[in-house]
Amino acid sequence: MLISSDVGVMTVMDLIDELRLEVQRKNIKETREMTEVISEKLVEIYYGEDDEEIEKINYQNDDLTVILVVGVNGVGKTTSIGKLAHQLKSENKHVVLAAGDTFRAGAIEQLEEWGKRAEVDVIKQSEGSDPAAVIFDAIRAAKSRNADVLICDTAGRLQNKVNLMNELEKVNRIITREIPDAPHETLLVLDGTTGQNAMNQAKVFSEATNVSGIVLTKLDGTAKGGIVIAIKHELNIPVKLVGFGEGIDDLRQFDAHAFVYGLFSDMLEE
Repeated sequence: MLISSDVGVMTVMDLIDELRLEVQRKNIKETREMTEVISEKLVEIYYGEDDEEIEKINYQNDDLTVILVVGVNGVGKTTSIGKLAHQLKSENKHVVLAAGDTFRAGAIEQLEEWGKRAEVDVIKQSEGSDPAAVIFDAIRAAKSRNADVLICDTAGRLQNKVNLMNELEKVNRIITREIPDAPHETLLVLDGTTGQNAMNQAKVFSEATNVSGIVLTKLDGTAKGGIVIAIKHELNIPVKLVGFGEGIDDLRQFDAHAFVYGLFSDMLEE
């Protein structure tokens, strides 16, 4: 059941070993007594050595916070940026967006549309321009406007992994040159319905850039999403935000306890 929910084979094998010990320790005889134990152990495996603070986004109190958002096309990257911008705006934060996905047709217009909906500024250049130049302009603009948060969109699919890495490294260099401790978060957007493919994407992007957290999208009832437990367990990248619908308010902070209990109770009902 766990493997079919994309929790991942390695993670499941580790969990089974833990469960065997727990069954002996607690002298469990009934199968139904196991459900609580499995949920508890999955949460433990998810957190590992970390505490629950890992779910929070690292906002700077008195300075500009730079959030770099990465991920392949079609996972809901731009939508997630728009929702996050709206959320921060509603908390009275001054937000600027950078249209750094200059390669995909329509990406800049899509981000502009979200900017209008969230009522935040969007810094852009023409389609096909250098993403690092856009990010540079956006940092300068965010500083001059005394913004609290700059959220940077990036290209989702360049021709190959080398191109992707080079582009992200270049963007990172520009950000760090302008603000030495930035980006403060690099969020990888993953589609909760893609299962093991999400693990492959997490590996590629974490090689290309220092991914600090995951935004899990499309958790609208059909998605299994268990892959995030495997990603945290195997790559040590925590989930920070979850998107679960098309509405501008459909984004919230991840709660591992609620997620695991929900995942497991759904499995038992199937």
